[in-house]
Amino acid sequence: MVKVKICGIKDTSDALKAHEFGADFVGFIFFKESLRTIDSLLAQKIIESLPKDLLKVGLFLNQDASRVSRIAKQCHLDILQLHGDETPEYCKSLHKDFKIIKAFKVKDEKSIESVNTYTDVDFYLFDTYVKGLPGGTGKTFNWDILREKSFKKPIFLAGGLTPGNVGEAIRKLSPY
Repeated sequence: MVKVKICGIKDTSDALKAHEFGADFVGFIFFKESLRTIDSLLAQKIIESLPKDLLKVGLFLNQDASRVSRIAKQCHLDILQLHGDETPEYCKSLHKDFKIIKAFKVKDEKSIESVNTYTDVDFYLFDTYVKGLPGGTGKTFNWDILREKSFKKPIFLAGGLTPGNVGEAIRKLSPY
């Protein structure tokens, strides 16, 4: 069964509604330039009220590893999603304490060449490349870029998924 992650949670009712409708993961954005960013104290309060079986993901972008670790521990995050230009070494430094989703912005074949060099992570996430934006654009990318590719970790797919195209995405790519 495909797993579902809803990102950009900013209040308890949205998180509980996501869980009610079958989401497996909820994401909290700790990148202050995002329109959906959340303060760590508010995230902690929301997370404390959520069911244990709903996994809590913190999204970070090019932030200091000690800050990421501090927020993750404060908020009791289950998984870190690293959505920037983090190196394999950076991921490894956090992987000893946390599960990691490493995000990659897909523009073309070249943009995914280094994916399998990230061995100290638990999942890969593929999102749409849009110049100047870190993600969350609501746009799809050419999923055929990922077809026939072999990845060392289970994959998540992001970017412009709707009720009208998610079935096709699942058939084409068999995401986690």
